Amino acid sequence: GIVFDATSAKAHEVNAARLLPLGKRLIDLTPAAIGPYVVPAVNLDEHLDAPDVNMVTCGGQATIPIVAAVSRVAPVEYAEIVASIASKSAGPGTRANIDEFTETTSAAIEQIGGARRGKAIIILNPADPPLIMRDTVLCLVAAPDPAVHDEIRRSVEKMVADVAAYVPGYRLKQQVQITEVPADQPVETLLAAGAARPTHQVSVFLEVEGAAHYLPAYAGNLDIMTSAGLRVAERIAARKAGLR
Repeated sequence: GIVFDATSAKAHEVNAARLLPLGKRLIDLTPAAIGPYVVPAVNLDEHLDAPDVNMVTCGGQATIPIVAAVSRVAPVEYAEIVASIASKSAGPGTRANIDEFTETTSAAIEQIGGARRGKAIIILNPADPPLIMRDTVLCLVAAPDPAVHDEIRRSVEKMVADVAAYVPGYRLKQQVQITEVPADQPVETLLAAGAARPTHQVSVFLEVEGAAHYLPAYAGNLDIMTSAGLRVAERIAARKAGLR
């Protein structure tokens, strides 16, 4: 009764049109974004009744929890994420969906992460041997109080633990960095209309290593998508069985 679609954004549109009338529940692992965005560590239980849920993108699954962790402590005026994945782990679907990746991830950074404005960048790294997935999250916040900075760090660390509960290879590469934004630094072009001028930048550096059960360990970008999709499917199945 649950179908995982890991084809491509265009193919998912066709698949959804054929499968939804048959009463199938779809978990969309493409950036088609027909249904609502779901990032398990942030909004797992919000869309369990939706016929088609969208798992955003690998970069989104890795970074949106961090944006959400910051935004629950201090308003995020702007969030930018950079997802760097091994070229060998990017199949034809990923390569065909670069535009959809950036658009879907940017929108989900705002809608799920809570940033007033979001931006996403993906890098296909051709290094050989292939490198493990790396993600950078930059958030501009209006948080001049040092006590709030400690809260942000604790919030991010807790969120990393929450994601690692279903993606064991998900981890911080170094401590969360919070630096002052100079008064003369031109950041206005990054901000949404009416945004407060940020006082600090929060920088978070992540690594996502795959479990290497079937896919290679460097393919953390694929592992985090399947792990997130499985997390949602298990919760849907448990709810249907009356267990939750």
